Amino acid sequence: MVCMENGKAIECRSATLKFKEMSKNAELFDYWLRTSFVEMNTELEEIYFAQEDRQAVAGVGNSIKDDLAQEGNSHIVPLLKEGNTDEGFDRQYNLLGCVGFFMAACRRHDITEPSRETTSPLAEASALALHLATTLGVTPRFATSHMATFNPAKDGVYRTFTSLKDEFLFLDYNTLGIFAYQRAADALRRILPLGVSHPLASYLFNLAKTALEDVIRFNDRLFDELDIDRFFNCVRPYYKPYRVGPNVYRGANAGDFAGINVIDLLLGLCSADNPSYSQVLVDKFLFMLPEEQELLRDCMRRRSFLDQFLEEMDGNSGKDWFQNNVRAYLEVVGQHGKGAASHHDKLVHRFIEKPAAKLPEEGLVNITASGPPLPVLLDALEKLRDLRLAADRDDIPSRYHDLEKLKACLV
Repeated sequence: MVCMENGKAIECRSATLKFKEMSKNAELFDYWLRTSFVEMNTELEEIYFAQEDRQAVAGVGNSIKDDLAQEGNSHIVPLLKEGNTDEGFDRQYNLLGCVGFFMAACRRHDITEPSRETTSPLAEASALALHLATTLGVTPRFATSHMATFNPAKDGVYRTFTSLKDEFLFLDYNTLGIFAYQRAADALRRILPLGVSHPLASYLFNLAKTALEDVIRFNDRLFDELDIDRFFNCVRPYYKPYRVGPNVYRGANAGDFAGINVIDLLLGLCSADNPSYSQVLVDKFLFMLPEEQELLRDCMRRRSFLDQFLEEMDGNSGKDWFQNNVRAYLEVVGQHGKGAASHHDKLVHRFIEKPAAKLPEEGLVNITASGPPLPVLLDALEKLRDLRLAADRDDIPSRYHDLEKLKACLV
């Protein structure tokens, strides 16, 4: 292209070259994360796992850790100089995940440690993460979506920390579970413009039920196939909180997507005006993709199906539509509760609570991805499970009695 003014022509060529250079730097960083980064993490995990005390990582494998930190920074520095890549949401969010992988690995290997720092020693990585996160409207660290639904594969392999079989098992089944929850949430959302009395509402309730059955199936497979020791010692530690700049951000959580909360809210099992539950939503908003944030905000303002059925009960309980749709709705409620119980009573208990019980008290510091002490986290998860089960408890805002009223209407 020929420009009218030479100065402008030179400026256009420079911008084009800069765009290509930015893309090249991001590609090199991504390639490093898929090759040397994985090899170094895996080698360190094998060293830790061979020790009598598998939690002792400080001062172990220092030469590998030095290489990991230096090589990672060598990719971060040119990316920071470029500033905002301005290549669209997908590439920027992917880059944020890449930076997050590096920072999380440094945290796992005790290269950084929030309790002994007031600001992250990974200054360039922090600056780049904060820059990207501010632009994108998300938290400045890697999130569940970077591991699951927003993790591009190359030559059949998606991005991981290690090449350990159990990391792939954990991510595969977690991602399948997320997809199943999203299918259930999508089916329920399609009822909103139709209304609970629509003759096809039962069809959509059944779609949601089938998807939630898949959640339990994937949980069961994970329960059967995942090695407890490998997960607890070699996979879970990459999800710890770490500092970005001066602030500590909690670890990625498998529930950091909108679907499961959309189900909670639309079924009426949980409510956004419950302070404990609303705190869960507040804590996870910036850990979700912006589109997921909007989806959840929309559902927070909707009337639940439970409240709608209760309102319709007088005068309509004997009608065919009410009987069919309430029966289908209650089956979804039951299946959602079974999924919550399956996750908590099997996975959380087996893969976190039981192995943590074997650790000395000092080993329980920062054991959870979300930050609070393990007993506090387990209590919160138990209450959330019982809300989804609509358990007969007076100390939480359970919908047990309202659901019993609906059940009593069925003939």
